[in-house]
Amino acid sequence: MAAAAAARLSGGCGENRLVSLPLSRIRVIMKSSPEVSSINQDALFLTAKATELFVQYLATYSYKHGRGKEKRALTYSDLSHTAEESETFQFLADILPKKILASKYLKMLEREKRDGKVEEDDDDDDDDDQEEESEEEDAES
Repeated sequence: MAAAAAARLSGGCGENRLVSLPLSRIRVIMKSSPEVSSINQDALFLTAKATELFVQYLATYSYKHGRGKEKRALTYSDLSHTAEESETFQFLADILPKKILASKYLKMLEREKRDGKVEEDDDDDDDDDQEEESEEEDAES
């Protein structure tokens, strides 16, 4: 099976390809690890396929559990909300942070300088954030 998969991958035809991600890029990323000296073609293919399936699952889960479903679109906010709220995707929270306004970030920095640490926002600010976030998303559309 692996030989057949490799043959289809090297064909270059869009229909015959078993993976959509560029294998050369995945190879470069894998080789960037100092522990990796060589990469088996099967390992490369399986890594690419697993990555595609993971991204598909993340997108589907985020769409089904996010506000974008109302607009029939997957939004960044849906992805960041999934990373923050879902235990399965918690490891992505640093990669997919919630968007905040620059003015709010500057206030947080001020508070950090004053108090020596970053504090959570008050609950009444969250309602304003939702409105601002919604306005930003509408502007992006």
